[in-house]
Amino acid sequence: MELNLTKPVVFFDLETTGTSVTNDRIVEICLLKVFPDGKETARTYRVNPGRPIPPAATAVHHITDDDVRDKPTFAQIAQEVANLFEGSDIAGFNSNRFDVPMLAEEFLRAGVDLDFSRPRFIDVQVIYYKMEQRTLSAAYKFYCGKNLEDAHSAEGDTRATYEVLKAQLDRYDQLQNNIDWLSEYTSYTRNVDFSGFFIYNEKGEEIVNFGKYKGQRLTEVLYRDPSYYDWIMKSDFPLNTKQVLTKVRLRERR
Repeated sequence: MELNLTKPVVFFDLETTGTSVTNDRIVEICLLKVFPDGKETARTYRVNPGRPIPPAATAVHHITDDDVRDKPTFAQIAQEVANLFEGSDIAGFNSNRFDVPMLAEEFLRAGVDLDFSRPRFIDVQVIYYKMEQRTLSAAYKFYCGKNLEDAHSAEGDTRATYEVLKAQLDRYDQLQNNIDWLSEYTSYTRNVDFSGFFIYNEKGEEIVNFGKYKGQRLTEVLYRDPSYYDWIMKSDFPLNTKQVLTKVRLRERR
């Protein structure tokens, strides 16, 4: 089943130096942009992370230091990548929990302000886990009847994710071919920041989702404990989390 789109969707996948959103870096990114008329455009970038790639990471994606030695840094391609996302919804595999937060951090480090509040997010892994609970390679075999030969290459994983989503729509009648519905269905929580340190409650209020103030309204915490803001800003929290916190703080001061 082809996707029922009202605007483009960018399927993307990252290969990185590790799994820490705050400390690791991108070494490869692939973007597959699908338009409402069915047209597709794809771009793959190898990225110099500015640090050695750990052997454990190379063992997964097979990208070595030599492979990226002469490649641009993410900061050098950030605006070009942001332009590809502009005006599009965003989809991936485990993207809501890892790829989107990691990408947002890289954009912030590069000084490129891509507005992530505008796109809708579809995480194909969530559909798979809710329906079958397996990995991407197993999902590709299960839904598409093919082996994923180039697993853990950004391009192979990106295209496989796109094909799996279309096959899921064919298989499950309860899935709606509608980006709004798919975005809502694949959301784990109503995160305020991508890492989920702050979430929305049923009233749309920002709630602290960790630590001693967990479950309390963020605005109340900032009012009662002004040092809370400084603590987060000076600690090892994601840049996106600090950006969201700053916006809430500035809003409340108006």
